[in-house]
Amino acid sequence: MAGYHGRKYPAPPPGLLTAGDHDDLLNPELYAFYVNKARDLGQRIPELPVLDTRRTLTVELKDDRGRPVSLHRVTLECADGNTIDLATQADGRVVFFPELDRLSSKVVLRVDGERRDIALAARRGTQLHSLVVAGAARPVDRMDLVIVLDCTGSMSDEIAFLKSELRAILDDLKARHPELDLRVGLVAYRDIGDTFVTRTYPLTASLDDLQAAIAKQTGDGGGDMPEAVDQALARGVSQDWRDGALHTLMWVADAPPHDDKMRLAFDAAEVARAKRVQIIPVASSGVDDRAEYFMRATAALTQSRYVFLTDDSGIGNPHAKPDVACYVVTSLASTIRRVLDSQLSGHRIEPAEQEVIRVNGVYDHGKCELPDDFSVQPRKGRARE
Repeated sequence: MAGYHGRKYPAPPPGLLTAGDHDDLLNPELYAFYVNKARDLGQRIPELPVLDTRRTLTVELKDDRGRPVSLHRVTLECADGNTIDLATQADGRVVFFPELDRLSSKVVLRVDGERRDIALAARRGTQLHSLVVAGAARPVDRMDLVIVLDCTGSMSDEIAFLKSELRAILDDLKARHPELDLRVGLVAYRDIGDTFVTRTYPLTASLDDLQAAIAKQTGDGGGDMPEAVDQALARGVSQDWRDGALHTLMWVADAPPHDDKMRLAFDAAEVARAKRVQIIPVASSGVDDRAEYFMRATAALTQSRYVFLTDDSGIGNPHAKPDVACYVVTSLASTIRRVLDSQLSGHRIEPAEQEVIRVNGVYDHGKCELPDDFSVQPRKGRARE
């Protein structure tokens, strides 16, 4: 246990946006429990694939000193000759989903010149295969970060937060990683019929240019709940990502894609995964059940974490309570800083005790205790073809 339980924490200062985060890959049974409870969403939006986190194939690469080997290619070859090719993240891992990836019962794993035949386990669980790669592992020293920002009327607080806090977050990240070569871009978006649908500001090493781009954004338009998420994610994913850099897309929003664009939006997330872009959704004011469902799927798919604002600050529009069993509440700036730093470092970074505002549920380094009513029944609805 991270040591936060049984303690009393002071209320956050006024004007401070607060947030928590959750990793569904660390809690696969709980994610399946959540999906099962929300199965009516899958029936209403059959184009949205179901991500089964209870049965995964994880490939882990290390050097001969046990350090994770990042940004290294891993190839799986299925019985029919089709292949899926992904690179490791900073933690040295690649996660495959047998159902979503349509893997055959037996696959060939190839890393550099090494071949390993793998029979996929039929039972649920994480099937882990570790390999040692020749040469010394190197820390990640380049990062491309694209912010995809909902600029409709309900997002004023979050836009103001980015204007005032993002520069300090990125400066802190660079201070923790002095050799970091960081580029940041922005995709602002609204919806069809608004004054604009998307505005793209390319990746740049100039944080001043990024700050100037964010300063131009205001919250307006929208009106209905869904927004042009499919176009925004597609724009974000199509940025000029560098080879040899960690790729992160931080999606700050409170609305899902339109139902008839859900498949296109998820296609963009699958392209992000292929490009090894980790999507960090930041669920903002009033996020609805469709948005949470979609956001958590994209985060798990890309080996990332779901971030959500909370009402602990008492400011802004009400924030929907996340359907997760445990989390630690800190300032939003602290949460984003830790998630970015965790992705860059390759290991989970917990908040310092003085950063903690509240602990919800039984929390143990990102893992949650199963609820008393835990039960996952077979899903109903149409399976992905």
